[in-house]
Amino acid sequence: MPITVIDVVQFNELKKKFAVLDVRSPSEYAYAHIPGALSFPIFTDEERKIIGTLYKQTSREAAVIEGLKYFGNNLADKAIAAMDLVKQSGKDSSAVIVHCWRGGMRSGAIVWLLNLFGIQVYQLSGGYKAWRNATLERLEVPRSLKLINGYTGSNKTGIINRLAATGEPAIDLEGLAGHKGSAFGNLDMVPQPSQEQFENLLSEALRQWDEYKPGASIWLEAENQRIGLRNIPTPFFAQMKAAPHYYLIVPFDVRLDFITKHYGKHDTEKIINAIVRIQKKLGGKETRECIHLMLEGNIKECFRILLAYYDRLYLRNSPPPEDPTSPFLIHTNTINEQENLLKLPIHD
Repeated sequence: MPITVIDVVQFNELKKKFAVLDVRSPSEYAYAHIPGALSFPIFTDEERKIIGTLYKQTSREAAVIEGLKYFGNNLADKAIAAMDLVKQSGKDSSAVIVHCWRGGMRSGAIVWLLNLFGIQVYQLSGGYKAWRNATLERLEVPRSLKLINGYTGSNKTGIINRLAATGEPAIDLEGLAGHKGSAFGNLDMVPQPSQEQFENLLSEALRQWDEYKPGASIWLEAENQRIGLRNIPTPFFAQMKAAPHYYLIVPFDVRLDFITKHYGKHDTEKIINAIVRIQKKLGGKETRECIHLMLEGNIKECFRILLAYYDRLYLRNSPPPEDPTSPFLIHTNTINEQENLLKLPIHD
């Protein structure tokens, strides 16, 4: 059965149907990978290190020989394990796509093995590196964006997710980054992806909307460039800043109820630790008062102080238009995402 080498464009099309096996080491995959790819390392991290050292210090031939020693054990088991993984993916198991770092020895070895077993194999030319280069290029492509801005607690993320659920182009940047943006944005302690993986996820989301609704504006929530420990890529962030911003104007008490319900469920110690992280900007008096209120169990009054602080921060960094009749101001008395998205110019 012939081995078919494919480029990135063909890869992006074929991976909709067939499973992708990433044969790089576990640590390479954990750091960053193609979204949706399955980890199927043919070398452990330690084996990869030994082979790499031989390649640099001795010769390519010595590295290949050492690699064959690791790879050559239980070839039948490796092939069976690969196909079991493909079947578990739920994708069409009549073929499989394989890639390594640069489309070299590792992917070539597994391609040869699976082909030997009569399996149709597609090999990504240039490997992950080629796909990654295309990913970075996509983040620089000019595109039409629309942003939802507004004070903390306006449930902007809810609107973004509702838009996406209804088939409108929208991307939850905080969801991709695994962080809600403020000092309280990671109370769930979910590990953030690496910077590289965050960029991969964003680029892939853009590609999917480009294919599904080419030319349509993509809705995003207005963010600072830094989301937790991750940065929105500078070329894309520049486009975000230049795009039209629609400001949700929601009453303070409505937003206070929302964030009290949303964040108040978290452990008191975690909330206090988050308060301490912003004490220099919040101020000593307010910090002490917030901590005292939390220890008393008066969560709402604690968040009243914090919300006022974030409102001041918002007015300093991203103030809404001063003209009360501006079409970019969206006045509403609710944080209900279904009602509020109806007020946005979705199809303008």
